[in-house]
Amino acid sequence: MKRSRTLWVVVAGLMVGALAAPWVAQAHQEATIAELKSRLSNVEMRDRPALCIEICDRQLEAADKFYNDGATAAAQAALQDVISFAGLAREYAIQSHKHEKESEIALRKAARKLVDLKHAISREDQAAVQNAIDRLQHFRDDLLSAMFPRSAAK
Repeated sequence: MKRSRTLWVVVAGLMVGALAAPWVAQAHQEATIAELKSRLSNVEMRDRPALCIEICDRQLEAADKFYNDGATAAAQAALQDVISFAGLAREYAIQSHKHEKESEIALRKAARKLVDLKHAISREDQAAVQNAIDRLQHFRDDLLSAMFPRSAAK
């Protein structure tokens, strides 16, 4: 009797956890972008590039969703956040000499996502996305130049 009661409690606990997990994760993710932005000034310089990349990735997902929903103004605001936080990631990575490689890889992936997004949206909205692609490519070039400086004497 005690064994079946314990089994029932375990199963009920797992079911409640499985049902509540999506809501908890969604509430955590919604608050996270604003939370991450506010945490940026409080973390050490070496941890800032990764935090900026995370914000950039989440805003890129939001921009994609906004474009798909037809909310162009919100999508362009999210796209501006993508550009600004990608630039901050580049600056912090170069200053701290940490996460340069990871930042460059993340910016390359973000640029590819933007290329895919550009082909999926209307022609009027493509100019803003192309501008973001160009800016991310420039940031990648800066990171690559910092990682692999050209030697003066050859």
